[in-house]
This record gives sequence, C-alpha cells and structure tokens, in this order.
Amino acid sequence: MEARMKSRANPDVVTAIQHLYKAIHAGGVDPLVLGLVHLRASQINGCSPCVFAGIAAAKKQGETDERLHNVVTWRETPFYTEAERAALALTEAATRIQDGAPGVTDEIWDAAAAHFDEEQLSAINLEIALTNFFNRINRTIREQAGKTW
Repeated sequence: MEARMKSRANPDVVTAIQHLYKAIHAGGVDPLVLGLVHLRASQINGCSPCVFAGIAAAKKQGETDERLHNVVTWRETPFYTEAERAALALTEAATRIQDGAPGVTDEIWDAAAAHFDEEQLSAINLEIALTNFFNRINRTIREQAGKTW
C-alpha cells in the first residue's frame, strides 16, 4: 500500500492543531489516560499510523507493554483503573457513531463524570475528536505506520 500524499499539511492547519493539543493537555487529565484514549480510538478506526505513534508516545511516558497490549480488551483485564475504564468506554461510544449505535449514553457519560471534572471531560472529548480527525485523514490518504512521524 502506498501513501496517497507526500506533502505536509498547510502551516495554518498545523498551528490550529498545536492549539488544540495545548488545550487538551491543559485540561488536567493524566497524559497516560489521554494516551489510552488515543490508542483505543485509533484501534477502533484501524488507523495504523496512530496506533504506532500512540504506542511509541505512551512508552516514552512510562506506559507498560502489558497495558498497551490489552487496551483492545480493556473490559476483560484487570490492568486499568475505574477512571481509565470510564474514559475508554466514553472513547468507544463517541468513536463508534455508525447507524444505529447508541452513542454516548447517560450511563457512559455519568460514569466518566464521576471520575473527571468538566474541564477534564472537555479535554478527553477533544482528544477523542482530534484522534478521530487524524484517523480519518490517515485512512483517506493511506498514511503508513512509522513512515513520516
């Protein structure tokens, strides 16, 4: 599979994305939680460059192989806190928006709100949205894991 585009993004887009990342990281959420959110959304969307980059970044922040290898099966493993589980459930519900999917139910939102304040929920929601943004771009242009970033 070949990537469809070789050029870099418009500098104005890069600046806007940097501002979004700044807002996300100013939200007071543990970076490891944000990494799990990014990884899970990218797994759902089949975005190999985001999975690859997400794992590399999480390892640099001290995340363990055990937890990274089990994000896809987080419900069946003992490796995640209740707050992380709430963030992962929110990620899945917000990412899986196909026809007929229930989306973010009150139960899912309330579970996340029990662990995160509004500023943190805003940051998690923005991380989910930005990850989905990159996942869709990378899938469209056939970006490959480890090739450019």
